[in-house]
Amino acid sequence: MTPINMISTNGISKTVTTGQGQLQILKPISFNVKAGESVAIVGASGSGKSTLLSLLAGLDEVSSGEIFIDGQAMHSMDEEQRALLRGAKVGFIFQSFMLVQSLTALENIMLPAEIAGFADAREKALRLLQLVGLDHRAKHYPNQLSGGEQQRVAIARAFITQPKILFADEPTGNLDAANSDKIEQLLFDLNRDAKTTLILVTHDQKLAAKCLRQLHMHAGELSEPQSLHVESESTIAKQHIG
Repeated sequence: MTPINMISTNGISKTVTTGQGQLQILKPISFNVKAGESVAIVGASGSGKSTLLSLLAGLDEVSSGEIFIDGQAMHSMDEEQRALLRGAKVGFIFQSFMLVQSLTALENIMLPAEIAGFADAREKALRLLQLVGLDHRAKHYPNQLSGGEQQRVAIARAFITQPKILFADEPTGNLDAANSDKIEQLLFDLNRDAKTTLILVTHDQKLAAKCLRQLHMHAGELSEPQSLHVESESTIAKQHIG
């Protein structure tokens, strides 16, 4: 069976107004991501990759073009509609963790599920805490956790609603080598087990190489090496056949 597209974009661009006039951050970009794929968006700082991630996640609006998330036209939605779509289908892991400092680790993980109205939010959060190896830290606040522990809490929070798509912006960018390895393993284990489509923005070539596909950003333009693309098509097809 041919895998369906979880993300489809058609000519999306982003232009902002500055003191010097109009600045085009992203030139028109078109690409698809199939359900279950893992994709790394790589490129130098300032190339536009984090902007692209924000547009795909509905955290920002496109200046032109179309974005379809699981068949829904995000580009035609207002902020409230995009927020509802994110709550139903999207998880996001921020480089700076973005944990609520006044909430415990358990409460931070529970938060998206509570907003979504899950009756079993606490039970789900406890299971995820155990899965990421932090059940003994349930009552600790973010400032009582190490960077690696905070990122594991952030990953558990992103997965609690079982999103169809997970976006991660430099998920290992603030971590040392040992914690980076742990987070990478956890991220791909959870991705595989939940069959979640994974989109990463990263400078880390080792992390990018673990994804089925790599997309390269340069000066607001997106490209994909043909050899990697052919290999990923074969791999994702085998996954779905198997």
